Amino acid sequence: MPLRRLLAACTALLIAVLPGVGAADPGDIAAASRGVVRVVLIQYDGGPAQLVSHGTGFAIAPDLVVTNAHVVEDLRGSDAIVAGVVPSEGRGGFAATLVAYSPQRDLALLKLKPGAALNALTLFSGAPTDSEEVFAVGYPGNVDMAEGLSMRDLVSPQAAVKTRGYVSAGRSSRQFDTILHTAPIGAGNSGGPLLDACGRVLGVNSFGTVSENTTDSAFYFAVSMRELAAFLQEAGVAAHASSLPCTSLADLDRADAARGAEDQARLATEAEARKAAQADTAAKAQHQAELEILAERDNGLALAAVLLVAAVAAGAAAFASGQRGGQRGRPRAVRIAGGAAGLLALAAVGAWLLRPPLSLIDERAKDIVAEALAKAEAGPAPSASGAAADAAEKLVCTLDAQRSRVTVSDVTDVPLTWAPGGCVNERTQYGLAGDGWSRILVPQGEATISVTHYDPQKREYTVERFLMGLDAMTAARAARAKLSAPGCGANEAAARALGEAQGTIRAMLPAEPNERLRYNCRPAP
Repeated sequence: MPLRRLLAACTALLIAVLPGVGAADPGDIAAASRGVVRVVLIQYDGGPAQLVSHGTGFAIAPDLVVTNAHVVEDLRGSDAIVAGVVPSEGRGGFAATLVAYSPQRDLALLKLKPGAALNALTLFSGAPTDSEEVFAVGYPGNVDMAEGLSMRDLVSPQAAVKTRGYVSAGRSSRQFDTILHTAPIGAGNSGGPLLDACGRVLGVNSFGTVSENTTDSAFYFAVSMRELAAFLQEAGVAAHASSLPCTSLADLDRADAARGAEDQARLATEAEARKAAQADTAAKAQHQAELEILAERDNGLALAAVLLVAAVAAGAAAFASGQRGGQRGRPRAVRIAGGAAGLLALAAVGAWLLRPPLSLIDERAKDIVAEALAKAEAGPAPSASGAAADAAEKLVCTLDAQRSRVTVSDVTDVPLTWAPGGCVNERTQYGLAGDGWSRILVPQGEATISVTHYDPQKREYTVERFLMGLDAMTAARAARAKLSAPGCGANEAAARALGEAQGTIRAMLPAEPNERLRYNCRPAP
């Protein structure tokens, strides 16, 4: 095996066997925690408002929050007690009403008053695996006490507390189906989500072990997704769910590096094959040139011999006519035969001299090789029905799951119309920069910034999504408002100017996206 191929193969093998990096991404947990809320119960009995209790919940829709039944149990016993939901960001909370309640599953559903817009979390519809890394997010009361928070503080937006642990599969409580785990929670965490490494909800934290022996290890229980799914179905609520495996960007990068090493090995093999084919073509051309030149020389020699024989015959005829002299007209016939003999002799000499020399073989071989290569590069003639090089191309793009990291998005085929010059779907102009064609989208009603790329050579469409906090989204929207995007079909200078201007927003983004979706595109039927 050539050294270059051996090195590429070894590189791919080493990358493949390197120990994997954990799939957990702090950005995913941080993004999910922005959909976690503090649930407070406040009593109004004619005097000052009093905080009755508080727990945790999480949004499954902009106006729906899941929590534990025991967190809101007091709502069912007194009309003087009201529920409120306090998000982790913003200026204040929202009033909420109880719309579904299941003490058998320790689950409850709150509906917020109009105007609320929480970041909804995605549910993981698969089953957690043993020893899987998990994260608990919520508002433990012992942290509040240690900070010395007042009632006013408890009803003001604050970041949720995050803890990490692992699933201990195979054990469940008798009351309802639960997930046993080791991510620490305290009083006040009740109703908060248990998240997987991609920030998706595995269960609803409910309670922990109690022991008088302080040396005992602590374990915690979360209401399982089986119970939560049944509860939501009975309530007539369809929450967003995903069953795709959680893949880290590091895993994808390693796979891309291994794929790149394989591609280099393949390209090296193809280059060697082309080189061998060219050498074979050159050898065949040399042989063909030799045969052609030798054949032309033999043909010239044969022609010269034939002409020489004819010249001798004509000369003999002239001589014979001269010997029979005296007859009328003979001198003229002699002259004609003699002239013909002379011309044929000259032609024979010319045929001999004009034979191609042996030194012409190499030059003829080069011409044969050049002609063969020209035919190979030309390839088949383009179809008459094919699109013109400067026409828009309608495509259907399908997700490449092996090269993608999907945490919260739905996965469907993407229709795409691409026109040279960066016009997408006949309405959006892409910017041109060092990384190719791209467009940054900063929507008004979402907490997500999307960076879309398209590679017309590979027909590859990529979407990178960044789940941002409130302040970051506000800054990005302000920067986007200052950016003047040209109309679709702008010239290259305008496209490059847009690509450079988008760098302002790109600089605000985290180093890694929360999602990376790669699509392979093909012509639409």
